[in-house]
Amino acid sequence: MEPASVGIVLDSSVIIAAERRGHTVREILEQVKAVQGDIEIAVSVVTIAELVHGAYRTKAQAQQQQRLEFVDRLSSDVPVHPVTLDIARLAGRIEGQQEAIGVQFAFEDLLIGATALHLGYDVATLNVRDFQRIPGLSVIRL
Repeated sequence: MEPASVGIVLDSSVIIAAERRGHTVREILEQVKAVQGDIEIAVSVVTIAELVHGAYRTKAQAQQQQRLEFVDRLSSDVPVHPVTLDIARLAGRIEGQQEAIGVQFAFEDLLIGATALHLGYDVATLNVRDFQRIPGLSVIRL
């Protein structure tokens, strides 16, 4: 039996769905820990970029500001992991090997998945199908 993961990288899909339901960052973290236990929870800097992108696509100024404040809270309450040289190399290797056999990824998902792999963490997502195609990545549907 494999040891349990020491952490989870939250994919953008999980955060966006929870935020749209009106959950705060604290509530999201509490829900994840209620399901997964007391583990490290992190996000990729790529997730922050995706969330900021979504905020600026919002037409209503008040909603845009609310979403940007949500991103600020998330960034202060959850460790945000950068795409390091090691993560970039891992993502490049995975993408090259998988494209050689006809498997393609959304680049953002690949970077988030590579971050989780590099950390030895699972990925929590609503987009299980795409993340499961990343070799060696443990995927959790939340």
